[in-house]
Amino acid sequence: MGCTLSIHTLKVMIMPQVLVDKNSRVSLRIPTGDKALLMRAAALRHTNLTDFVMRASLAAAREVIDEAERLQLSERDSLVVLDLLEHPPNPNAKLIAAAHALPDSK
Repeated sequence: MGCTLSIHTLKVMIMPQVLVDKNSRVSLRIPTGDKALLMRAAALRHTNLTDFVMRASLAAAREVIDEAERLQLSERDSLVVLDLLEHPPNPNAKLIAAAHALPDSK
C-alpha cells in the first residue's frame, strides 16, 4: 500500500525543463514504509517532513550538479593541459578567420 507525499518546490522532471513560477508543488508516491522512515528522520531533526525532504533533496541536487560540472583529469592529462597553456599551438586558418570576424571591442 503506497501513500502520497507532497512538498513545496519545483516539479520533478526527468529532463531539464523551463522554470515556471506558478509551478511550486511536487507530489511523490512512495511506499508507506519509506514515508514512515522519512517522518521519523524529520522528527529526529526536529523539523517537518517538507523541510527535511527539501534540505536533503537540495543537497543531493547540488552535489549532482557539482559533479556534472566539474572536470577531473588524471595527472597525465593535467600535465598535457598545463603544457598546452604554457606552449599553445600556433593558430590555424580557421581560428585566424574567426578572430578577424569578431566585432571591434572599441
